[in-house]
Amino acid sequence: MNLFSFFKNKIYLAIVLLVTTLLLGVVGYRFIADYNWVDAVYMTVITITTVGFGEVIPLTPEAKIFTVILILLSVVIVGYALTVISEYIISKSSYKDLIHKKVQQEIDKMTDHIIVCGYGRNGQEAVQKLMAYNKQFVVIEMDLDVIERYEMDKNIHFVYGNANEDEILEKAGISRASALLCALPEDADNLFIVLSARQLNSKLKIISRATAEASQKKLKLAGADNVIMPDKIGGDHMASLVVVPDLIEFLDNLSVVGEEDSINVEEISFDQICADGKEASIKEIDLRYKTGCTIIGYRSPSGKYIVNPEADMRLEKESKLIVIGRPEQIKRLHETFGI
Repeated sequence: MNLFSFFKNKIYLAIVLLVTTLLLGVVGYRFIADYNWVDAVYMTVITITTVGFGEVIPLTPEAKIFTVILILLSVVIVGYALTVISEYIISKSSYKDLIHKKVQQEIDKMTDHIIVCGYGRNGQEAVQKLMAYNKQFVVIEMDLDVIERYEMDKNIHFVYGNANEDEILEKAGISRASALLCALPEDADNLFIVLSARQLNSKLKIISRATAEASQKKLKLAGADNVIMPDKIGGDHMASLVVVPDLIEFLDNLSVVGEEDSINVEEISFDQICADGKEASIKEIDLRYKTGCTIIGYRSPSGKYIVNPEADMRLEKESKLIVIGRPEQIKRLHETFGI
């Protein structure tokens, strides 16, 4: 039980004691002082709250003794109730502050993490992918309702605020981050974030969402490495399902992310495949024989992509290979090269 729940339970006890005292007073004045029910309620309330009003009807000696007992009892119970409610309000605020402080401390320890700006539909999809690959990430979100809805998930680290502000980006650890995803619905907001982020970290890989085609060029000029248009991708995909349905369905069934026993496509870097740092040809590393995986693509250090590279192509430092295989072959690849 956390501090917040503890005080919540104490509040229930305080409410029960207050209601019990109120009922006791009403019943006592009704039968001891012979008041009617309305006068009994009135007399109980002014006695418990100690407002100092006079009696409705002069009290008998028995009723006076009952009133003294009720006053002493109510002073203790009301005082207890006020203390508990005050502690509850303070603890609720302190508990949230404690959680946010702990999250910020964890963020401050992160390096080479990914910052996701906006936790809408696209932001949530991006987070699911990052979680599947066990990547460290931080989500910047300015809607408190969204944060409160998802902050109980300990795998998601939220920073509350507007990603347009440098201070918020710095809280998310932008100077230590490796990539930033702008997933806000408005292109103008994404453009401003890209400009700010590029200034704060020139080496950062920035990927931004865009709605209008006119924004694509502006975002790239502002410093975005890649610009994604979800609506265009969705439309192209639907049209492709009509033109080349079998090919698209096959590609859809290729899992590039998820559980280890479902991945079909993987990328590996030069450092992973050539641990000794020596350059080698595709034929020399003999990936097909060692793992069963087939090399379908090569990315050169300059960023150029080659589909179905030749066997005599030499792997250069900072290059990458794209391989395809069945899940068990991908698993063997991981085991062989310690990925």
